[in-house]
Amino acid sequence: MKGRIQSKEYLESLNERSKDKRVSKNYQLIGLEIADLLEDKAHKALYIKLAKEHSEQKLRGLAKNIAERKDIKNKGAYFMHMLFIKEK
Repeated sequence: MKGRIQSKEYLESLNERSKDKRVSKNYQLIGLEIADLLEDKAHKALYIKLAKEHSEQKLRGLAKNIAERKDIKNKGAYFMHMLFIKEK
């Protein structure tokens, strides 16, 4: 019985530690900031990947520009569209 209690406590501690996510690289922080600006937390991994591949100034500038616009319904989709149009 004692082994089960320790196992339960261990699982609870793992669950608590998994909630405490840490940013260890600059591009991770940039990607999360872009996700916040665009109000698109569901795709934060995509923005982190983009931040790893593209310049910080380019991504932040575009995200801030889009975030200021009130007429855009899906800011994340518009961001992706504008990002890849500007690359061509």
